[in-house]
Amino acid sequence: MNPLFKLEEPEDLVLPAAILTDIHPRSPVAALARDFSAADLARSFPIDLVAATVGMAPSYVRVALDTRSPTVTLAGLLFLLDLDAFAETFIPRSRIPAYLLGRRPMPIDLLPEPTSRSLIQGSATTLLPRLTAETVQCVVTSTPYWGTRIYRDPLLVLWADGEECAYGHEQTPEGFIRHTTELLFLLKPSLAPTASVWWNVMDTYNTRTQIRSNAAETLRAMQGLDGRGWGDFACRRYSAGHSFLKDGDQCQIPGRIAERAARLGYWLKSVITWKKTGSMPETVESRVTREAEYILHLSVQRTPYFDKSMYNRLPGDLGGRAATEAEKLTDVWQLPTAGGQDGHGAQFPLALPGRCIALSSRPNDLVLDPFMGSGTTLLAATRLGRRSLGFDVSETYLRAARSRLATAQPLVALPGV
Repeated sequence: MNPLFKLEEPEDLVLPAAILTDIHPRSPVAALARDFSAADLARSFPIDLVAATVGMAPSYVRVALDTRSPTVTLAGLLFLLDLDAFAETFIPRSRIPAYLLGRRPMPIDLLPEPTSRSLIQGSATTLLPRLTAETVQCVVTSTPYWGTRIYRDPLLVLWADGEECAYGHEQTPEGFIRHTTELLFLLKPSLAPTASVWWNVMDTYNTRTQIRSNAAETLRAMQGLDGRGWGDFACRRYSAGHSFLKDGDQCQIPGRIAERAARLGYWLKSVITWKKTGSMPETVESRVTREAEYILHLSVQRTPYFDKSMYNRLPGDLGGRAATEAEKLTDVWQLPTAGGQDGHGAQFPLALPGRCIALSSRPNDLVLDPFMGSGTTLLAATRLGRRSLGFDVSETYLRAARSRLATAQPLVALPGV
C-alpha cells in the first residue's frame, strides 16, 4: 500500500457526540448480489486486498483461480465467495463486492514519527492508516470489550461493514469481532517485519445486563448498594434476537478474533491466559466463575524479535517474573489487576504492557497503543526506554494520561544489561 495515499473507505467517517443506546442483537438477513454489469465484473483489485476480504491466503487464491496475476477481477471474487474455504473477516460476505467497487484513492497526511512520546486524540480507524509503513515494532493494547462499559467521550464510527456505532457497542458480538478484525487490517501495513502485536481481549456472555462505567459500579450492585432499576441505566444489553446465540451463551470472542487475524495474514504466536489476582468475583451459580482474560500475541512473520530472557531480568512492576510464576515463561501469566486510576474504569496493570514490550522490542523502538486510555502502555514504554505513540478518542483520558506521564523516566539500567 502506498503510504502517501489512503483508500476512501467507510471507516473514515467518524461522527461527533455519540449517544449510546441499548444493544439489541439483531442479526441481519442478507444475501450476496450477483447482478453486476460486465464492466463491474471486469474490474480488478489487488490480490492481497481480495485475500483479506475473503479470508484466504494469497497463495490459495492463486491456486483457486489458477492464476499468477497480482489482481483479481470481481468475477473471480464471486467465485471465491462460493468456495468452502471462504470465511468472513471484517466485511459480511454480502457486502464485499460493494466494498471493493466503492474504494477510491485519496491523499493522506502521514503522522510524524515520534522522537520520544506522542499522544493523539482521534479514532484508531482514521489514525492507523496515517502511520508510516513498517515503523511500529510493538503494539500493546486493551480495547473496549463488547457491550461491557460506557467510556468517556465516545465517538460514533461508520465501519466498513456498514454498522455505525462506538467501538464496543455493536448490536452483535459478530459486529465487534468484525470491527476488531478491521482494526488489525488497518494496523498491519505499519508493522515492522519483526514486530509483535499484543491484543488484550475479554470474552462476553450474550445475556441481559446493564452496561456500567466501571467495575466499581458492578461491585456496588453485587453488594446491594445500587438501588437503580433496569430502566434507570443509560445503556443496557439485551439477549434476544441473535441468529444463534441464546440468552446466557458465551460468545467465544477471543478465539474468533484470533482465527480472523490469521486469515488476514498474521501469525498467531500464542493465546496467553492472563490469570488475574485480586479480580472481582462473579455472582453466578450455573457455571464456573471467571478470573482470566486473554492476550493474543500476533506477528507478521514466523519469527518476530523475541527476547525471552527479559522475563527473568525485569523488575516485577514492569512484568518480571511474579512470585507465583515458574522460571520458565509460559502462556499463563499471573498478574494483578489495576486499581482504575485517573477515572478510567478498565485499565490493565503496568506489569502487563511492561512484559510485552520488553519481550518484543529493543530500546528506542516504537511502541503503539491505539486505545491508550490512561496511558499505561506509554508509561511502561517510557520506563523501558522505548519511543511511544498513543491514540484515544477521549480528551478526558488524554488529559489524565498526560498528567500521569509528565514525570515518567526511563530506568537507569536493567538487571543483567
